[in-house]
Amino acid sequence: MNQPWLQNFNPLGNVFLSTLAAAIPVCTLFYFLAVRRAPAWRSAIYGFIAALAVALVVFRMPVQMVAGAVADGLVFGWFRIAWMVVGAVFVYDISVESGQFETIKRSIAGISGDRRLQVLLIAIAFGSVLEGAGGGGAPVAVTAAMMIGLGFPPVQAGLLCLIGNSTPVAFGGLGNPVRTLVAVTGLPEADFSAMVGRIIPLAVIILPFWLIRVFCKTKDTLAVWPGLLACGITFGGLQFFWANYMGPTLASVIAGVGTIIILAIFFRKVWHPKEIYRFAGEKSAKADMEEGEPLTFRKIVYAWSPFLLLIAFVVVWGLPSVVKVLDKVSWKAPVPGLHMMVVRTPPVVATAYAEPAFFDVSWLSTVGTGTFLAGMLAGPMMGLSIGRTWNIFLRVMGKLKLSLIAIMAMLGVGYVTRYCGMDATLGMAMAQTGALFPFFGTAIGWVGVALSGTDAGSNALFGSFQAITATKLGLSPILMGAANSAGGVMGKMVAAQSLVIACAATGQAGKEGDLFRSILKHSLGLLVIVGLIVLAFAYVFPSLIPSGHQYL
Repeated sequence: MNQPWLQNFNPLGNVFLSTLAAAIPVCTLFYFLAVRRAPAWRSAIYGFIAALAVALVVFRMPVQMVAGAVADGLVFGWFRIAWMVVGAVFVYDISVESGQFETIKRSIAGISGDRRLQVLLIAIAFGSVLEGAGGGGAPVAVTAAMMIGLGFPPVQAGLLCLIGNSTPVAFGGLGNPVRTLVAVTGLPEADFSAMVGRIIPLAVIILPFWLIRVFCKTKDTLAVWPGLLACGITFGGLQFFWANYMGPTLASVIAGVGTIIILAIFFRKVWHPKEIYRFAGEKSAKADMEEGEPLTFRKIVYAWSPFLLLIAFVVVWGLPSVVKVLDKVSWKAPVPGLHMMVVRTPPVVATAYAEPAFFDVSWLSTVGTGTFLAGMLAGPMMGLSIGRTWNIFLRVMGKLKLSLIAIMAMLGVGYVTRYCGMDATLGMAMAQTGALFPFFGTAIGWVGVALSGTDAGSNALFGSFQAITATKLGLSPILMGAANSAGGVMGKMVAAQSLVIACAATGQAGKEGDLFRSILKHSLGLLVIVGLIVLAFAYVFPSLIPSGHQYL
């Protein structure tokens, strides 16, 4: 009979060497991506092999437990991430195949033909609706594909959407990251929601300026400063209000929808740039609008209906009451040899804790199935036959096959590092920073998302550890739990599966390394900003940290 296995966070008897060993898998992954410029699927496999070697040889995790962790990661990776990417690209391809994407392009140009302002509407606002509703890979996949359809260069579209997608991540998946913090710490949801809702909006005010500066020159960025400020204040203000007074569930959805509406009014009725920014050699925005038949409200709604269906399905599939019904046909079973056999020990947790591990084959309740059904309905709605719609789906599966392999391998890396304790070893190294822990604790959240690919995953890995360490250092556990989530937001853009999704959606599979090199400096720069905000709350404005907070 298998015996419980205790995680050892210092397997080599030397903290420095153990930390270096724990960093080998992720360093291997990023080395092949960024330095050797290997395709993501190959880089992911190399990182996966490295994770297996370190887990078995250095951390001495039993073989059957390593195998169980890999199997658990593969099941999760397919049903919770890969399947959703397939569905999102499926919906986009139907829009293109039906010819309705041209109308979508013209409708966006009707709000503003300025490419800078279109980035705000799609990468930040529309992406936030998708991230807030379902999260996973759908927001980047859909928004990047949309921007390419509008004429943005593929690599640039992926870069902009990854950066823009950072704004709603902490409240993504209907507030799942915040609920995860509550689950692993036992601290009040209202306090965490309010604290995250006070950190992220401050960064959001800066983000539109940062994003558009990535897109164009400084003078072109400053030329639209009223629009950038309106975007930052609107999105940040709505997110702050909802997170502090209504709860985390719809914070990003409301912020996204509200920003689209307010910016549409602002850009059409209040302010517009003196010169419309277009790509070199591109026809004018007015020419775009004059092409074809005049747009009516009915035509615009019809053209957008695949994406409206997608949003509706994602939102409905995320409702707890719906999930409860759909989960009745799910298959869930303990992972043999792993469930309750890995024991996470102090100081990462307050008391020794046996890690649960379940195969979760939620084939119907997963959001990916909702996006797939949205696509199957959207095809006939757009005038495509069932057979043609199905062929589009099969074509998407073929197009994404290498990206799906990469996603699965990366989830294997994430699950092995979690169950063998590599993640905690890396986190504990940053905890040795004393008074600077508010800054470096924020970086722990960044590391967690870079490894796991999700903010909720990072909070599950490090939320309890953050609270315990904060208490020992005389800091607020609410602040540091929220800092883990806020720091993780900026790690989402460099998470390996995010890179794969962005490249898959933009037809740039194999160029993930180029995208990683382009985006790393932005991820780290924005992380520094969030870390400084957390430091300010810790030592300058501690009275603003919520305690016993109540919603309206």
